[in-house]
Amino acid sequence: QVQLVESGGGLVQAGGSLRLSCAASGRTFSTYVMGWFRQAPGKEREFVAAISDGTTYYAGSVKGRFTVSRDNAKNTVYLQMNSLKPEDTAVYYCAAKWGPPTTMSRGGYDYWGQGTQVTVSS
Repeated sequence: QVQLVESGGGLVQAGGSLRLSCAASGRTFSTYVMGWFRQAPGKEREFVAAISDGTTYYAGSVKGRFTVSRDNAKNTVYLQMNSLKPEDTAVYYCAAKWGPPTTMSRGGYDYWGQGTQVTVSS
């Protein structure tokens, strides 16, 4: 069982930056594929980014603005979000999947955090 706790959300103006963190329990964090998803009001939860053993994947809407990284020694995955836009407003979720392959499908992930709100004002 893996428990995930996100932090770092908040209110920011358009063009600003935020860094989300997701702390994971467990001793085998390095074997997990970690993903970030987001869900805006009235919309389905969508893929944002993922990281495996070093390879990263991004949704087209965030590529070049967001960076996913991980620190296996701290059991933590990060999402650095720059040049934020109002359309990035959503609840952001961290997710974990044991082992490869990396997937952009939310159904492929086994564990989820509770989410953290990101609001970007225009």
